[in-house]
Amino acid sequence: MKHLADVDWSAWRARDPATLVFVFREDEILLINKKTGLGKGKVNAPGGKVDPGETPEAAAVRECREELHITVRNLEYCGEHRFQFVDGYSIHVWVYRTRDFDGEPTESLEAEPLWTRMDEIPFDAMWEDDKYWLPMLVRGERFQTRWIFDGDRMLDYQIEGDGNIASWGKLVVPGINGARS
Repeated sequence: MKHLADVDWSAWRARDPATLVFVFREDEILLINKKTGLGKGKVNAPGGKVDPGETPEAAAVRECREELHITVRNLEYCGEHRFQFVDGYSIHVWVYRTRDFDGEPTESLEAEPLWTRMDEIPFDAMWEDDKYWLPMLVRGERFQTRWIFDGDRMLDYQIEGDGNIASWGKLVVPGINGARS
């Protein structure tokens, strides 16, 4: 399994449902150094698995509380990712953004908070796919994606637009969206 066409997406079901939450403050975005689980050692956003009986939005709020000791509210749905790994693992991720939160992001056993300027997002330390869709989230473009990964390496992908929400700025990624390295 190396290509999207190798997967019967109409019958595909993820092993794990999960969430990501991007918290914004002025010209900064709250990222984390992930200390445990899938993506350990990478820079990501807070989030994690949806518990049985829990909605993705409730899981997003809970995960921010557990990982960073903040309470997010007024989450805005941005899109969904469907990740299939060649080893058989799969994960369906609901993505949200917000500017509304209470508390000071604080390090936990799971994550170290990183307030990051929008023009300094460390894409080289993140999952390879992030540079393709995170600019869409910032611009207010909803998305539906499918990804094939072999470990950390992205093999194939598809991104479809899924409507628009308010733009929160512009994010230029070298080598992507017409930018030069």
